Amino acid sequence: MTIEFLYSLYRANPVVTTDSRNCPKKSIFIALKGENFNGNRFAKQALDLGCSYAVVDEPDAVTDERILLVDDCLKTLQNLASYHRHQCKIPVIGITGTNGKTTTKELMASVLSKKYNVLYTQGNLNNHIGVPLTLLRLNAGHDIAVIEMGANHPGEIKELVEIVDPDYGLITNVGKAHLEGFGSFEGVIKTKGELYDFLRAKGGKIFINMENPYLRSIAKGLYHIKYATQPGYELWGEALSCSPFLKLRWFTDYSDTPNEAQTNLIGSYNLENAMAAICVGREFEVGNDLIRQALEEYVPSNNRSQLKQTEQNTVIIDAYNANPTSMAAALKNFQQYDASRKAVILGSMKELGSQSEEEHRKLTFKIAESNFDRVFLIGTEFHLAYSDYPIFENAEAFTDYLKEQPLQGYTILIKGSRGNQLESIVPFL
Repeated sequence: MTIEFLYSLYRANPVVTTDSRNCPKKSIFIALKGENFNGNRFAKQALDLGCSYAVVDEPDAVTDERILLVDDCLKTLQNLASYHRHQCKIPVIGITGTNGKTTTKELMASVLSKKYNVLYTQGNLNNHIGVPLTLLRLNAGHDIAVIEMGANHPGEIKELVEIVDPDYGLITNVGKAHLEGFGSFEGVIKTKGELYDFLRAKGGKIFINMENPYLRSIAKGLYHIKYATQPGYELWGEALSCSPFLKLRWFTDYSDTPNEAQTNLIGSYNLENAMAAICVGREFEVGNDLIRQALEEYVPSNNRSQLKQTEQNTVIIDAYNANPTSMAAALKNFQQYDASRKAVILGSMKELGSQSEEEHRKLTFKIAESNFDRVFLIGTEFHLAYSDYPIFENAEAFTDYLKEQPLQGYTILIKGSRGNQLESIVPFL
């Protein structure tokens, strides 16, 4: 079966699903496999529930003329998405980075949506399955697309950009994350830089924070659309306050007249994310007033820098992900936070491989320098850090502690990798 034939079926049934529990009318089910599931077994069920066709890669699954056999369902999904993307003649922006890519993506979409109909990655559907599913949501009504791409192994961004074929690219930053997969910090830089490599060959453009030396070092030969958080550039901005939400102002075209926005973002480190969104908005001729409105209207979710006032405490929830770079930024910001009594609840950092012990030990040193009133560490990785702070095996164990010894009257930062499930602690604070 050719991709052109499958695409003709998709045009008549323009919804693709990989979930046999979600099979709307006029959709195509593509049977993916994983360690614990095999979509081939549910092809007939998908048809019964409403799909027009099902695509499988096991001959035994072909029990109906509407079930189509291919060599590899995942590759077929990716090829179909790539083919569709090339039929849609609109600008596509690819975004990746170690920290802040999801927040930046959503800020970019918020800004661009003031003028355009924008397709953008929902949640964190930024991998080899989520990216093609996102592209297959493109339709004739969209003016522009913002596609987030994540990676935890070398070569993953290269694979994704070949599917996405972006015209513009943005790397938020590079840091020590997923070292278990990348092998080293240099491996992180090389993999994230695969976005630049693709755009260099294509003749595309990049949005770049000119104060990031790692990005500058790999951006040679590319057309730069620049932003910064220091004077000296056509577009730069600064944080005016962060108590608790970031208020910023930005200057354009070397003008002395700034623009200001009061955001709902916690953390001065979000200034870079906001400036990236401003830069993208200006490139696509979104006016400063509309950019300000977009920044002020955006409210973060999914446990990313959310502020929650409980009966006992003020809680900053930043429990979606963590690595040494983002941990250092969060602690530095919280140290500057204006509050009388501060407590930190930190979950361990996952996927650091052989550097895990060293990075967790460095983290405890940073905590000690910050002089917080209370410190609680969650995760077995902290045991090797030889810290005097109380360490709990998991979130459940810490919850049991809170039931006996509740915290009251604190401003609390919760930060850690998603695997720690720290959000489960919040109801007990």
